[in-house]
Amino acid sequence: MVHFFLLKNQTLNKFCFDSAANICNFEDTYHLSNFSNMQYRQSHYNKPQNDFAHYIFDGDEETPLLEYLYKTIKGSRSKIKATLQGRGIKVNGKVVTQFNFPLTPGAKIAVSQHKSDNTFKNRYVSIVYEDRWLIVVEKKIGILSMAAGHSSLNVKSVLDDYFRKSRQRCTAHVVHRLDRDTSGLMIYAKDMETEQRLEHDWHNIVYDRRYVAVVSGEMEDDEGTISNWLKDNKAYITYSSPFDNGGKYAVTHFHVLDRTTEHSLVEYKLETGRKNQIRVHSADMGHPVCGDVKYGNGDDPIHRLCLHAYLLCFTHPMTGEKMEFETMIPADFRKLFK
Repeated sequence: MVHFFLLKNQTLNKFCFDSAANICNFEDTYHLSNFSNMQYRQSHYNKPQNDFAHYIFDGDEETPLLEYLYKTIKGSRSKIKATLQGRGIKVNGKVVTQFNFPLTPGAKIAVSQHKSDNTFKNRYVSIVYEDRWLIVVEKKIGILSMAAGHSSLNVKSVLDDYFRKSRQRCTAHVVHRLDRDTSGLMIYAKDMETEQRLEHDWHNIVYDRRYVAVVSGEMEDDEGTISNWLKDNKAYITYSSPFDNGGKYAVTHFHVLDRTTEHSLVEYKLETGRKNQIRVHSADMGHPVCGDVKYGNGDDPIHRLCLHAYLLCFTHPMTGEKMEFETMIPADFRKLFK
């Protein structure tokens, strides 16, 4: 199982580049492990040549490249990652960008001494994880998941631009969505086969999705479940019914994390994934999501929709590996409960 916990402003970005076979030739995963007890023996075998510093890995067993770099190179971890992501590391003469590239005893490592500008930077999107089949991102508020109407600002376009600039011959395939003003974790496929596997078996592949929200008022119950049928009216407003109204059955589990007399911090776990499900169910309970102009009551303490997709767990559609991603609860949510 691969578990990722993302600290604020910290992401595990991986970059892949096209191979001779014209595919995104990425090794599968990166897992930052603690190798504090491992001992490394390395020697600096040459002075910098052509603006590279050169090293030989003289360890006794196979070791992930990034961990070796952390142990060997002076500088911050973020700078070391940026060098690796920016194609500034060579192993045995070949450029390597994989965090978990396996170093074998005797491997020769060359490290660029120049700062690279090739790392991914975007104010709305952070790359959390990437392999040859899919990419996981954290979306900020104010950006659509995909193009709609005349809006040009969307995550798919941002990723397609990144793939093009990093010379990957793939595009972002949308497999699920978050509203423009909902932040949090999302998956995009990088090829049609991965997209189809995710779409056709989404309910089984994604085994845990959780959101955190600030809702209006003090929640009475510590936890519970709300279920009903959701359907859009002619104005595209989703409404609920305790009876089958021809809509889609929706189930949401909730757990209160914190509360004041004015607001509650609530974790929502989705059993189904319907349009506006959490927002409608929160309103049904008499505690709408703060900042919700569509289903809310005008309570807008931090001037945004207070809904964040903070946990995403799925079985990798191609490798079968358990993947778990978690972000911090937004700081502006937390401030309301100090």
